[in-house]
Amino acid sequence: MSDDTPLPSGEKPAAYRVLARKYRPKDFTDLMVGQEPMVRTLTNAFETGRIAQAYMLTGVRGVGKTTTARILARALNYKTAEIDRPTIDLRVPGEHCQAIMEGRHVDVIEMDAASHTGIDDIREIIEQVRYRPVSARYKVYIIDEVHMLSTQAFNGLLKTLEEPPEHVKFIFATTEIRKVPITVLSRCQRFDLRRIAATDLVGLFGTILGKEGVQAEPDALAMIARAAEGSARDGLSLLDQAIAHGGGVVEAAAVRSMLGLADRARIVDLFTHVIRGDVAAALAEFQAQYEAGASPPVVLTDLADFTHLVTRMKYVPDAAGDQSLSEIERVRGAELAQSVAVTALSRIWQMLLKGIPETESSSRPAGAAEMVLIRLAHAAHLPSPEDAARRLAELANGGGNGNGQRPSSGPAYSGAAPAPTSVSAVSRSAEQPSMRSGGGATMLRAVPAGDQQPQATIQPSPQPAEAAPVPKVPVASLEDISELCTKNRDIRLRALLRNFVRPVKFEPGRAEIGLADDAPKSLVGDLQRRLEEWTGIRWMVIVSREAGGLTLAEAEAKAQEARVADARQDPDVAAILQRFPGAKITDVRIKPPEVENETVEVAAVAESAEGDILPGDDIEF
Repeated sequence: MSDDTPLPSGEKPAAYRVLARKYRPKDFTDLMVGQEPMVRTLTNAFETGRIAQAYMLTGVRGVGKTTTARILARALNYKTAEIDRPTIDLRVPGEHCQAIMEGRHVDVIEMDAASHTGIDDIREIIEQVRYRPVSARYKVYIIDEVHMLSTQAFNGLLKTLEEPPEHVKFIFATTEIRKVPITVLSRCQRFDLRRIAATDLVGLFGTILGKEGVQAEPDALAMIARAAEGSARDGLSLLDQAIAHGGGVVEAAAVRSMLGLADRARIVDLFTHVIRGDVAAALAEFQAQYEAGASPPVVLTDLADFTHLVTRMKYVPDAAGDQSLSEIERVRGAELAQSVAVTALSRIWQMLLKGIPETESSSRPAGAAEMVLIRLAHAAHLPSPEDAARRLAELANGGGNGNGQRPSSGPAYSGAAPAPTSVSAVSRSAEQPSMRSGGGATMLRAVPAGDQQPQATIQPSPQPAEAAPVPKVPVASLEDISELCTKNRDIRLRALLRNFVRPVKFEPGRAEIGLADDAPKSLVGDLQRRLEEWTGIRWMVIVSREAGGLTLAEAEAKAQEARVADARQDPDVAAILQRFPGAKITDVRIKPPEVENETVEVAAVAESAEGDILPGDDIEF
């Protein structure tokens, strides 16, 4: 009896079945929606008799893994008066079909691994596989969410899975294929069920609504298809909700209100305001959408989706043919793809990716969303990194087209409003002491030009370069800095300086250094602050790409090695070492210069008991 067959008088109507269950696929023909590669593989395998002993079905939620497993179990046990063999042609219901599809057949055992995860559950299966099926051709075990089995359960299943009896088939389903051991995967035929395209979902929704006799607007179905994210079950659940929400009619406005979405046309308007840098218009549009019931994170997410769409249309014009898009998205998206630079689109995309989580976690989502929009609109006036680098290079080389115009590269948006703020690049003599010699500084300033784009002019600075400030304490080497640390009792900085800093180049107010691999991250900042405090001038401490010289500790160790080597060459020291076997030189110290005849102290450690020299005695020459 079909769902629409009139009931005899006196009988109560059957309970309502949700659309996801009522229109669940019953054979491979229904599965053709989005899963053509899997259906083609199974068709060829059944026709040639190459039926595997185990199957692994994987995919995101709602794409039909459990339904496919039941259809496959039905195909394996298909039997009618005319056909008694496995087949994929299931148009005529067979002897076991109804019970299998309803999950109540005695020879098709379904188990949810989420609630049966232990070895005891698998041991029960292993004990039962030896018995032949009661009525069907095969005893089929369907294990859903198989990735949740324990390691012991997987190991216990391996032998049976590799060599099952001829009358047993296994069908596994999982959403987390990476959690399934490779030893299990290697014993199964794997089928990856794909996300269902939004276009296919819209077609499926239209077919079902036609059978249900429900009117629907195309834009409403497109919204539901996008919200389903490739899941037929999620989409049908939302469609069920939309029918109830709209009182039997699926309208775009009702679906938008139900999902908390913004009007797609208004999202396009918001994007246009942002790309033009019109902060006031962007905030007004967002406020209107927020008052209409749109969620702030959803508005930003829709804005990111439209940014992606415009970027995709820039390189794939055929993307406009997607049935899930509204007419305004197709037309305006194609126009914006021609006029907006990809650098601007990429910048908007990156800022939205950071702004959406901020909005979702904020205690004031609307305010957080507005701050994101303000940042986006402000960034619309900024030149791309490529344009800025190219222009600065032209200025450094004395280039330009003679009239201060911007380079030939176009603006981010051809209809953008003039920038209200100026951008300048000034070479600062105080911050870059190495550039103080020479003529006046060069300045790049933005000049307002009515309705035109901001133009850049080059103006020579009328002020001469300032003389380099004189430090209170001269610093020209790492040794000088180390002495300053000792004098000012900064033991920590002195230790870091000795062990991690390599000298490259030193000038008044400028130090180029190299750092050891394990140097603290705060070392450069600490060194710069202390130098400015101790010398009274501004310092720039730059980490150079050059390797640099030895650290103070390395230099001292190398000098000590040289002194020890020289001591070994001394005849007297050599005679002592020969006289006392096992003795060795451990330290060489230079006497202070005030001694009339400079001498060298050599500390020798005698490992033998011969002689009067004890360990630690200093021998002076």
